[in-house]
Amino acid sequence: MAVGEYERTLEETPTWAVAVVCFVLVLVSIFVEHIIHIIGKWLKNKHKRALYEALEKIKGELMIMGFISLLLIVLQKPITKICIPKSVGATWHPCKKGDKSSSAYSDSQNEGRKLLQILDSDFGSRRMLAEKVIDKCTKKGKVALVSAYGIHELHVFIFVLAVVHVLYCITTLALGRTKMRKWKVWEDETKTLEYQYYNDPERFRFARDTSFGRRHLNFWSKSPILLWIVCFFRQFLTSVNKVDYLTLRHGFIMAHLPPKSETKFDFQKYISRSLEEDFIVVVGISPIVWFFAVLFLLSNTYGLNSYLWLPFLPLIVILLVGTKLLVIITKMGLSIQDRGAVVRGAPVVQLGDDLFWFGRPKFILFLIHLVLFQNAFQLAFFAWSTYEFGLRNCFHRRTADLVVRVSMG
Repeated sequence: MAVGEYERTLEETPTWAVAVVCFVLVLVSIFVEHIIHIIGKWLKNKHKRALYEALEKIKGELMIMGFISLLLIVLQKPITKICIPKSVGATWHPCKKGDKSSSAYSDSQNEGRKLLQILDSDFGSRRMLAEKVIDKCTKKGKVALVSAYGIHELHVFIFVLAVVHVLYCITTLALGRTKMRKWKVWEDETKTLEYQYYNDPERFRFARDTSFGRRHLNFWSKSPILLWIVCFFRQFLTSVNKVDYLTLRHGFIMAHLPPKSETKFDFQKYISRSLEEDFIVVVGISPIVWFFAVLFLLSNTYGLNSYLWLPFLPLIVILLVGTKLLVIITKMGLSIQDRGAVVRGAPVVQLGDDLFWFGRPKFILFLIHLVLFQNAFQLAFFAWSTYEFGLRNCFHRRTADLVVRVSMG
């Protein structure tokens, strides 16, 4: 049986091998940079300023991820030299002691030590190289803060998280645009004579008799509890229907544009550009979101059972956000009735910051941003743990764990 040899350093590696590896890495980097440049140039030609800024934001986030990886490489040795007591190192583990994955890792460590002892007896002149593989902290009766292999696994996770987060945000933008395509039909309808006749500004109607009034001005709209219940279930049917779209469009035009702009303004295109502006926000990772990422990592401790409740948090938050937005639309309808029982022409809704949580509309966007990142984190963590430890590991022991973690995202 052949005895394994130590890994070679660059001093013992053929120069052609080093050159080939460097050439491939540089070639791949140039290719990716060229693709990003082409996409950016196409967005500029299409006058997609917001999406171009989002692309620059993605490049910035990838640069941050790369800088974190660089720091991990540079500080790998200093980090592995930080020793902590074994009692402290035995706390807050992600896996139960004796699990298959953790025990397999321990067995591999023991086998590695045995192999090193054999190599040490056969290659006494290379004793120092063998000692570099062993955790030096064990000689002091302690353990390393993070092992070198653990830092390598963290490298892989950071890369997977960056890729999944960007792809998840792009997919969400694409789904939003797909849903907004039917709004184009409603927008074109506002140019017809039938629409102009039905919304004649000289026509008087009771607020409750308008299409918007019949949808929102009911007995349940005056009770806060019933209002939230109805809006919660309504979001599963039609979160934005034709009546709401046309009413919000009319209210926006009356508030921000000069008279007779009803047939000239394209509200659907305006909303599409607004979506691109919001995409700039959600595709980034703010310091607060980074803080939540650290908390997500901390929640993977064995005993907290995070796989049972963490994937459900974004679902609960996004359902609350959807309900709140429908509540706001209904409250705008109630404000029409408060101003008078009779409306002239189409009902005019007025949006105010006081209708949002804490009087801050951007808080809604922050919650959506947080949900997108948390979902991306869950999917990235699943992909990374499967790649590193296999489909069956201590992070998801049962089939139900896998289903919950993936389906909730």
